Amino acid sequence: MNTTVMEYKDKVAVVTGGAHGIGKCIAEEFRKRGARVAVVDVRKGDHFMGDIARKEVVDAFANDVINQYGKVHYIVNNALPLMKGLDACSWEEFQYALAVGVTAPFYLVKRLAPYLADGASIVNISSSRDRMSQPQTESYTAAKGGISALTHALAVTLRGKARVNSISPGWIDTDEQFYAGSDAMQQPVGRVGHPVDIAHMVLFLCSDKAGFITGENICIDGGMTRQMIYHGDNGWTLTV
Repeated sequence: MNTTVMEYKDKVAVVTGGAHGIGKCIAEEFRKRGARVAVVDVRKGDHFMGDIARKEVVDAFANDVINQYGKVHYIVNNALPLMKGLDACSWEEFQYALAVGVTAPFYLVKRLAPYLADGASIVNISSSRDRMSQPQTESYTAAKGGISALTHALAVTLRGKARVNSISPGWIDTDEQFYAGSDAMQQPVGRVGHPVDIAHMVLFLCSDKAGFITGENICIDGGMTRQMIYHGDNGWTLTV
């Protein structure tokens, strides 16, 4: 027997990058709870297909959502920016990463803002890279830092109309590789994250239980950004 509470029955959720990984899990969790879900993704599938780095794609997708549903309860900006660094990233590639990671979320919210239902919620998927970095990741890191800042700006602008929050995932196993050993044990919680860890927080932030939360960024990374790292600790080694 399906015991899932249909708490989002007939609500409309918009998810970008919703055909794979975290985005797919978010879309599925909304559907399980009765929501009608509109997905846009560059991957082929039974959803609106297109590259949201292009304004005409965002316009067409927004028009499709408006024409089908007439109102929107939840927007989840999840689509993944390009990751390249200082040595290899071209001007065009850096601009593309920002278009997917910052410009498209801004413009999609702008297009859908007049159609937001009462109690609307927007959740932007950032990354723990908005506060820490690996070498040669500048395009992705800049985009994720940008959407974290965009979150609190939108929260203030949309006050009284929608709550806006962001989530910063850490290492999430989107390919079902089930990491073990030092990969898992170096995480303070003892495992690598799963997409549903992020989806559950999205659902919470979209619920009435989170009605007093807006403009906030929530890091879900198994404690990694709170951990001091020294050679030899918890599977960490330094090689030079």
